Amino acid sequence: MIDRAGIWCVVLAFLMAGSMAQSGEVRAPNVVILLADDLGYGDLGCYGHPTIRTPHLDQMAAEGMKLTQYYGAPLCTPSRAALLTGRLPIRSGLNRVLFPTSTGGIPDDEVTLAEALKAHGYATMCIGKWHLGHLPRYLPRRHGFDHYFGIPYSNDMDVKKSGHPPIPLMRDETIIEQPAVQETLTLRYTREALRWIRRHGGETGRSQPFFLYLAYTFPHVPLHAGKAFRGKSPRGLYGDVVEEIDWSVGQILAAVRDQGLAESTLVVFTSDNGPWLVTASQGGSAGLLREGKGSTWEGGVRVPCLAWWPGTIARGRVALDLVSELDLFATCLELAGAKGPDDRPIDGVSFSAVLRGTGPSPRTHLYHYLDGELTAVRNGPWKLHLKTVNPAFGQDRAQARNPPLLFHLMIDPSERANQADQHPEVIDQILKDIDAHRRSLKPGHPQL
Repeated sequence: MIDRAGIWCVVLAFLMAGSMAQSGEVRAPNVVILLADDLGYGDLGCYGHPTIRTPHLDQMAAEGMKLTQYYGAPLCTPSRAALLTGRLPIRSGLNRVLFPTSTGGIPDDEVTLAEALKAHGYATMCIGKWHLGHLPRYLPRRHGFDHYFGIPYSNDMDVKKSGHPPIPLMRDETIIEQPAVQETLTLRYTREALRWIRRHGGETGRSQPFFLYLAYTFPHVPLHAGKAFRGKSPRGLYGDVVEEIDWSVGQILAAVRDQGLAESTLVVFTSDNGPWLVTASQGGSAGLLREGKGSTWEGGVRVPCLAWWPGTIARGRVALDLVSELDLFATCLELAGAKGPDDRPIDGVSFSAVLRGTGPSPRTHLYHYLDGELTAVRNGPWKLHLKTVNPAFGQDRAQARNPPLLFHLMIDPSERANQADQHPEVIDQILKDIDAHRRSLKPGHPQL
């Protein structure tokens, strides 16, 4: 028998639901961020690769948006820090790659996207490569994620290469397999993601939004493809690995549709940095862009990015707007109606207007750091290089450029025609911007 208080609770819930329906209020969207590791600008079919088959990602682009001027960071750890905090990694001391011997990680006082969304009622899940610190205080569950399944750092950081312990596979904060069986990782990550989406579909999905962050281990070397994909791509093992990731994305999008969540879910697919060119055929392609991972040439920092949200993002759009991985933080919080921290600088800006097709990105500048040094600056169509690194050609130290190099990226995305002599006024303006930026920047304590 239901008591009187119980009856009133049911009635109140019914009235509130009716009120929301009449007002047209829309609940916060689910957010799914899929991050590949070392995938180059030219590695997908929809970005022009001739032999890697990516039908699911190509369909994602056809049904949603392809961004052509989207930027990560030169290396793994800084890129992940930027994505999850919306702040330049130098502010949190995460300027370089962390190793199993590193005693630092993401600082306790940084507010992650997961923490901000969780405070707004989201369920949060992290799958895959973390790489923001492997000690307990730095793991995902200490930084806003309800659950974690994955490896704590890059898949090459093991005993065979560096004398470190074998790569562990973790569930939450418990090691469940060591060494991790790498040829099974993409499959197992996908299964975990599908379970999470199904768990939050149906009635649960209508009452509580979720944030799923899946950071694939690959195509970072060493390359491992599952049995169903090994030896199948014309591009060789690298192609096998990318085609398995494409399959995984297809499975995730299908699950979102099957659970009736497509029109209430934003899915973003991108990469942390450009291809690792020094690994030769084991690495990917930056397409028409110059250089790759480990540099702030375009090939090192400009990466593929697709956004999918049926009913909100118009089909088949190609966005030329300047967008950074930093901007996912502000964008997702704005779409969720959630608040971020107001006691620190946030370098990301929301590009929700680009997604909705209602306006341009507000971003005009982008400051590229490598190893704690400001090496390049994007200002509108212009890019100024203060220092350059060419890791594919064996140059692993920054070479000062005095005078700086200047390229017009809308005309010359391959950075071949230096226009410094023709446009000294552009250089003067960017140097003034750099001075103002440096005065406002307080670097964090190095975490290495």
